[in-house]
Amino acid sequence: MRHGNKLKSLNRTDTHRKAMLANMTCSLIQHKRIETTTTRAKALRVYAEPLLNRSKEENNTTADQTMHQRRTVMAYLKDKEALKELFGVVGPKLGTRPGGYTRVIKLGQRQGDSAEMAIIELVDFNELLLKDAKPAKKTRRRGKKTAADKDATSVDAVVATDVVADEKPAIKSEDTAEDATPSDK
Repeated sequence: MRHGNKLKSLNRTDTHRKAMLANMTCSLIQHKRIETTTTRAKALRVYAEPLLNRSKEENNTTADQTMHQRRTVMAYLKDKEALKELFGVVGPKLGTRPGGYTRVIKLGQRQGDSAEMAIIELVDFNELLLKDAKPAKKTRRRGKKTAADKDATSVDAVVATDVVADEKPAIKSEDTAEDATPSDK
């Protein structure tokens, strides 16, 4: 029974698992995306997200707290280059995001041993998804109108009013001409 064991053992000793997750986190920070097994990606997400959160908090804290956060993250990563990248590039870009800094995308099975493979990536660094953001697809269901729908209906109403306004003077001039004709007689 697990009885509250929050970490997956990954069939490794404690020191081996910590070293592996630290190395994978450094690779994730430096390359912004790595390919691994689904189980390792899920374990890495649990390991890396608190460290990413510490780098994000640097912008809102004093110098003493910043140094403490850097030393805390360094105790986990043990790589100066990854630490510089984390606090210099990744942290400021994650500044407004409230959580969920990584994304796990399943790829299928590996050819050799049929292990489930996945890509884990930093969310704000996937430029393909940021460029090709498609507008929301309309549904066929009835529901509450959004602000965009209300603007569209108000524009339609203005156009319809203009059309009716153009027609009314023509109708009035015809009515006045017909009204004038019987009175002349």
